[in-house]
Amino acid sequence: MTDNPSKKFYVTTPIYYVNDVPHIGHAYTTIASDVLARYHRLLNEQVFFLTGTDEHGQKVEQAAKLRNLSPQKHADKLVTGFQGLWKQLNISNDDFIRTTEDRHKTAVRHVLSQLWDKKEIYADTYTGWYCLPDERFWTEKEIIDGKCPDCHRPVEAISEQNYFFKMGQYRDRLRQHILENTDFIQPESRRNEVLGFLEKDLNDLCISRPKKRLAWGIPLPFDPDYVTYVWLDALVNYISAPGYPEDSVGFQACWPADVHIVGKDILTTHAVYWMTALLALELPLPKKLFAHGWWTIDGEKMSKSLGNVVNPSEMAETYGVDAFRYFLLRQVPFGNDGDFSLTALITRLNSDLANDVGNLLSRTLTMLERYSGGLSPQPVKGREQEDIALQDAAETLFSKVDQSLSNLEFEKALVEIWQVIRIANQYIEKGAPWQLAKDPEKKERLQIVLYYTTETIRIVSCLIAPFMPTAAQEMNRQLGLSEISTTLPLNVVARWGNLPAGLHISKGKPLFPRIQPEKKQMPEKKLPPPKSDTPLPVKSLVSIDDFAKLDLRAGIIRSAEHIEKAKKLLLLQVDIGTEQRQVVAGIATKYKPEDLIGKEVILIANLKPATIMGIESQGMLLAAGGKSVLGLATFSEEIPPGSTIR
Repeated sequence: MTDNPSKKFYVTTPIYYVNDVPHIGHAYTTIASDVLARYHRLLNEQVFFLTGTDEHGQKVEQAAKLRNLSPQKHADKLVTGFQGLWKQLNISNDDFIRTTEDRHKTAVRHVLSQLWDKKEIYADTYTGWYCLPDERFWTEKEIIDGKCPDCHRPVEAISEQNYFFKMGQYRDRLRQHILENTDFIQPESRRNEVLGFLEKDLNDLCISRPKKRLAWGIPLPFDPDYVTYVWLDALVNYISAPGYPEDSVGFQACWPADVHIVGKDILTTHAVYWMTALLALELPLPKKLFAHGWWTIDGEKMSKSLGNVVNPSEMAETYGVDAFRYFLLRQVPFGNDGDFSLTALITRLNSDLANDVGNLLSRTLTMLERYSGGLSPQPVKGREQEDIALQDAAETLFSKVDQSLSNLEFEKALVEIWQVIRIANQYIEKGAPWQLAKDPEKKERLQIVLYYTTETIRIVSCLIAPFMPTAAQEMNRQLGLSEISTTLPLNVVARWGNLPAGLHISKGKPLFPRIQPEKKQMPEKKLPPPKSDTPLPVKSLVSIDDFAKLDLRAGIIRSAEHIEKAKKLLLLQVDIGTEQRQVVAGIATKYKPEDLIGKEVILIANLKPATIMGIESQGMLLAAGGKSVLGLATFSEEIPPGSTIR
């Protein structure tokens, strides 16, 4: 990436269906896009971040009738749900497009006229199966037991004259483009899905609906008795918002989009419908299309009928906007499906946010108050091995985050940042400034520890800003950095050695207060007395309810290393499917680190984090033995990481 101010970055979310109630999927897509937009702005690039709502179609028309409203008034009321949520979640979109706006209608009519004049559209009678919820036609071969193959709801037979876009003739060109541009569709599994779809014949696309059946839409410029198919209407938003066709300068300054971010459920419409339309219009294709996964809740699919839909507004209000943003992007690799649970959110908040970054800031500011007169320290050069290690970790952090965000690896970027945070916390433990302050001869060493810790926090605050803008702003305020204004790009600001000396620090409330999970009172269960011929257990009996409180997960050890000055302890990174847990385990007398890589283990995943030798341990492994370890509990068959142990 570059600090060239003339470089542009254009990122889009899908435009969300106005009838929907904003849910966690909408929030996930939009927060990810917001992080990219904020990051590129910090690089001094010209950013255009677009989101909006899709407001035409049969379902909108029907819902409006039920409310005795015009479709426009119905849409006007519902759109505020999205606009309000984006404001609450601190979304920094540059534009919000509505498909009922005149600028969008103008662009859609222009697109249709262009395709009509180029003879890319023709009239024909169509007989097929229509899915109302998806507003989409299916062929006889595509439907399954009389139901839509996508939403699995009943379809109805319809025969009518319509207009069609010659989409099929662009199959080979699109397929070749995907093959030649390996980053065009991501992640790779979605790319392969589209390539598989394009191996079959590609039908032409019906792009109209007769007004007698659907009046709520943009009329075709060449036949006013028909309105535009909602998907062709909606997709044009990506070029209508930046000014196509009337503002050619504004449009050319933005297009092509650098990345369209969508959910995997609308991959085909974007990867095939939209791209073939652009080919027909002779417009450049976007640089990247990224289709992320879905969220479940506690292992189950979210649905209104089950009553388990996560309300992002409530989550943000209860646990904090930045904590919610962090959790969504840290919990699972972007592109994978993820599972949402309050337990996981609270654990992340307490462990990563309160314990790690919050504690690092608080203890550093306390030290500056006690040992530096409440001022940021003078820059000094450390020579100890731990000084060099911390400086190297902080100095290289920007390049690691930059590479991760270039690949839309949000989770990896946050892992890199938190690795530096944990190194800094370990550095304080080892440096023990509270001990150094007692010895006048170690005054210089104390200043080094204070400077290295404070400078690391400053760099961390720069790089968490796209993810947690309010927290980063508060960190800067407490560090006294809010007094400093800079127009320098992030890759310059995040360099080591830019901490100004003599800033007045202002310690405030905890950055992320710990959350105490609600304890459910379990009814006491009395066990029957043992029969005379039943041997007593070695330890006291526990109930099934007590055992069920343990969250046991299958895991794979990805890395292992010795902990300095701890003969029995190893530091492990354990993959449990949705995340990696850092575990301190007393198994060094039994295992060498290199022998553990790839070993399948059982992790207790819901223990409170514990600090051992200054290192946070986020779980415990099951092993046989008492004072000496006989062996780790494992499996005789290959088990996917993250599997629940029952």
